[in-house]
Amino acid sequence: MKKPFADHKTIAKIAETHPTPFHLYDEAGIRNTARAVNAAFSWNAGYLEYFAVKANPNPAILAILKEEGCGVDCSSLTELMLAEALGFRGPKIMFSSNATPAADFIYARELGATVNLDDFSHIDFLDRHAGIPETICCRYNPGRFDIQTGIMDSPAEAKYGFTKEQLRAGFPLLREKGARAFGLHAFLASNTLGPAYYPALARLLFETAVWLKEETGIALSFINLSGGVGIPYRPEEEANDIGRIGALVREAYEEILAPAKLAGLRLCTEMGRFMLGPHGCLVATALHSKDIYKRYIGLDACAADLMRPAVYGAYHHITVSGKEDRPADHIYDITGSLCENNDKFAVDRALPEIKKGDLLVIHDTGAHGYAMGYNYNGKLRSAELLLCANGSVRPIRRAERPADYFATLSDTPFGERLNEIAARLP
Repeated sequence: MKKPFADHKTIAKIAETHPTPFHLYDEAGIRNTARAVNAAFSWNAGYLEYFAVKANPNPAILAILKEEGCGVDCSSLTELMLAEALGFRGPKIMFSSNATPAADFIYARELGATVNLDDFSHIDFLDRHAGIPETICCRYNPGRFDIQTGIMDSPAEAKYGFTKEQLRAGFPLLREKGARAFGLHAFLASNTLGPAYYPALARLLFETAVWLKEETGIALSFINLSGGVGIPYRPEEEANDIGRIGALVREAYEEILAPAKLAGLRLCTEMGRFMLGPHGCLVATALHSKDIYKRYIGLDACAADLMRPAVYGAYHHITVSGKEDRPADHIYDITGSLCENNDKFAVDRALPEIKKGDLLVIHDTGAHGYAMGYNYNGKLRSAELLLCANGSVRPIRRAERPADYFATLSDTPFGERLNEIAARLP
């Protein structure tokens, strides 16, 4: 049975003072996972977890991870701005982007971030606009990889990365342009369960590092294993053992790199889902019950608050708070209010009987939950709250208001009138 990290009494008390819907995060869980990840790779001198900011860009969350020794992986100008505001600088920032604007590269260079290039043509683009840094990383796309999931395409169908031959040409070109320390990165599968993915990816990258040294004379300084370590969204799935995964990566490291005299090579990761996913949930209230050809429960949350189920049918477990021990003897579609028929958090889900006013907890929204929100239908994104390690609750982002939605119209003839109307509403 999958249980929320906060019990019904806690959730109901929070909902008394913080209107639903809201995303709730568990500080203690976040810290425990960060410590487990760091421990799993502590055998590698210089190891660093670069948390993938795109998974959860809330500054309060990033501050917790900074306290736990993590860096950040940024993919845009605004994510770099968050990193700077929180005091991340230099080697604590990895900048991994694609189809990158010049302004983003310039800013990344100003912060001293490690630039992770996505394409061979970006070498000249980066050189022309921002200059080639002494430390540089390149993203590798091998074209084929046997471990796949339904979330990411097979590498040959993905838009990311250098081919192997482009790596052979690219690293010497970067050296000619002033680079002195080199890294290699690949992200080839998403949300994997079981211990196979990271060790397989590590072997691929370690073997490529050996090949690059033989072909170009360049000894890599670090390898970025990226993300892809998943979480058990379904109650019958088993959680990944990050300690075991780290030990298996170590076996590959010692087997492949030591004989090639590359045993001083640093490792880093950029996990988002594994670090944050289980430590967040979306809490919503049942507003309506509809009985036609199917039975529907309409929530005050919608796909604007959590789009993964609507976009690609992702499963998120749902608990009817306070009814955890009752039989799941009713079949419902759990929906939001968007004018889209795919605005469903669950389809044909067996749950206890739901009454209007019941609180529903949608699990595992700590990563790629609020972060993927949007404003279709004029929907306003919900608040974010932190359940602190001491049991208190701290608002870390207020809910959007109509004035926020209309803010970008402020310079138009309609802006002033819209804000007048917004000010009238509660």
